Amino acid sequence: MKYRKNPQTFSANLVHPEFTSGVIGFPLLFVLVIWLVYWFEISFGFHFTFLGVQPLSAIGLRGIIFSPFIHGSLKHLYSNSIPLLILSMALFYFYRKISWRILIFGGILTGFFTWCIAQPYSVHIGASGIIYCLAAFLFFKGIWSKNYRLIALALIVVFLYGSLVWGIIPGKEGISWEGHLSGLISGIILALVYKNYKIPIPEYEWEKETYKEENDPFMKHFDKDGNFIEFPKEENVDELEKSDKLEIRCHFKEGRDG
Repeated sequence: MKYRKNPQTFSANLVHPEFTSGVIGFPLLFVLVIWLVYWFEISFGFHFTFLGVQPLSAIGLRGIIFSPFIHGSLKHLYSNSIPLLILSMALFYFYRKISWRILIFGGILTGFFTWCIAQPYSVHIGASGIIYCLAAFLFFKGIWSKNYRLIALALIVVFLYGSLVWGIIPGKEGISWEGHLSGLISGIILALVYKNYKIPIPEYEWEKETYKEENDPFMKHFDKDGNFIEFPKEENVDELEKSDKLEIRCHFKEGRDG
């Protein structure tokens, strides 16, 4: 969100995606902090808008750090909370080793680009630039990775937040399209920087060189024609293997009328 201002006033050790406490804890902490800041403003009648990004102003550089925590309304805060929570959770799960670098450098680049390209005498606040940065990073990094998990994540991001692309088009009053565009550019840059960062692809048992089909417990349930067979009880297996012939015995009983 932006306000008009009166001119007078890399290659690294592979880390498997893993569900840890930080995957939920850190994103929840981010969201909690921005809600606490807004609560403080409402409760004590104090406004932090002046700490937002003020383009081409030396004092406005402080907004690079503070602006993501400041929101202008409850609607503004709510609309940023859910995407920030979901996208940051995806970041911490799939890119745990570089997640903090993406957040910190993404926030700095987004704020700096906003400071450079936005109109003078305006103030830009809100976490939407970070959201655009995360969405762009997750999408382009997933597509370029050629990893099916990350590609699936990229498609999910498009499905959920594909409409974000309209936010970079100028025209709507009060919407910081410059901040959105800056976040998008920052996310693409970070995706390029970490293009070679990989997550390990799980190796299944049948993909290993030492794999032998005859020793696979699952494959033992299929005959040479691919038909499923159910093994008899273990103690009867040896007896069945010893006999190659199948004997069928029928007993007939004469009826009373015969």
